[in-house]
Amino acid sequence: MQQTIAKEITVTGIGLHSGAAAELRLKPAAENTGIVFRRADIAESVPVKALYSNVVDTRNCTCLGDASGNVISTVEHLMAALAVMRIDNLLVEVTAPEMPIMDGAAAFFYDTLRQAGTTVQSSPRRQIKILKTVRFADDAGNYVMLEPADEFSIHFTIEFPSKIVGHQEFDSVITPEIFARQIAPCRTFCEKAQIDYLRSVGLIKGGSLDNAVVLDGETILNPGGFKVPNECVNHKVLDALGDMYTAGAPLIGRLTAVKTGHYHNNRLLKALFADDTNYEIV
Repeated sequence: MQQTIAKEITVTGIGLHSGAAAELRLKPAAENTGIVFRRADIAESVPVKALYSNVVDTRNCTCLGDASGNVISTVEHLMAALAVMRIDNLLVEVTAPEMPIMDGAAAFFYDTLRQAGTTVQSSPRRQIKILKTVRFADDAGNYVMLEPADEFSIHFTIEFPSKIVGHQEFDSVITPEIFARQIAPCRTFCEKAQIDYLRSVGLIKGGSLDNAVVLDGETILNPGGFKVPNECVNHKVLDALGDMYTAGAPLIGRLTAVKTGHYHNNRLLKALFADDTNYEIV
């Protein structure tokens, strides 16, 4: 059956790029509402469903937008936690164009949602069962693919020149236990040179070693190092989980991704839903 959260949640934090304070309110929603985002700081803003078709930017994160140009960016970490918690209906209100980055991962959202608890609703949950292999590849040969399977799993591969990252793979069925231990704590990561450039153009004002892993050649600048083995590829899994939940319902299938990101995930869902023989609602 469908679920929503048992009580309202309010948290505050800062946006990764703007550094601006944001209040986030998560509110229970009626059955068949879906996951809906709204800019609470704009009186005339309308709710936007967290659907692949409402994604307007994928360059550094997944960004939802409405017809008036109002945006809410970096929704993927919360969406991943909602997917694993099997929360079908939720109103997400945020007082800024960016979601608060919190820990740079999903552990904060996941723990907060678990503390709030869930309420079972009266309508059955819809799930999307993959019937055919669907694939999207870019010009460099990096690709992401959905295949039929009995349960949802992810096989993700990354390859970086740095030996401290190098070749990493994740391959597992996604369970709450695996998510909590191996995926939720994994922070976004980048090279120091990327940070220097992004700051030079006025971005990542809210970034710090508390919410990101920063690599400088073969050195991790974070005093505590990585939180889990293969934290970099596991964060990519976290992002993919959140992006796949913009399908509008849980997927039943196997996701394979090779050196891909938000753009590829969105294009894959567009390809999936372009042909209704690719899937069935169960």
